[in-house]
Amino acid sequence: MPHIHEKIDFCADAYIVNGDAVLLRFHDKYDTWLPPGGHVELDEDMEEAAIREAKEEVGIDITLVGNRLTDLHDGDKEVLPPRFINRHRINETHEHVSCAYFARSNTRSITPDAGEKEVEIRWFTKKELNDPTFQVWPRVRRYAMEALNELADS
Repeated sequence: MPHIHEKIDFCADAYIVNGDAVLLRFHDKYDTWLPPGGHVELDEDMEEAAIREAKEEVGIDITLVGNRLTDLHDGDKEVLPPRFINRHRINETHEHVSCAYFARSNTRSITPDAGEKEVEIRWFTKKELNDPTFQVWPRVRRYAMEALNELADS
């Protein structure tokens, strides 16, 4: 998707848990494992973007986890707060504000959108997240471990 602004974009990621594992996909541009996610489009909020990106990138319907207010008036929508928010540089002139959501999936069956570039996608257990042979950024490892600590089946 094109950038909404040349200097900064809002993004949304979903740390999807099923059973005792969290789903990550290999991002060849950054040479690391990341959760499904991407830019928030002009006609959506962060919550909607996280759900859409999961469907497009890995073909999974997800349920975001968290609490929201429900007594709003006048047609307002309370957006589910993300578990983590970080701001990071993409290059010398562009940054992302990334909203990390926790989510559940009822399946481990992965069927990415036909228009998506083919990438490696896998379910990681806690042990695999800590395996140094997998290149997982510390921030991503921390968020994924937090999602598993909260949502994994015992």
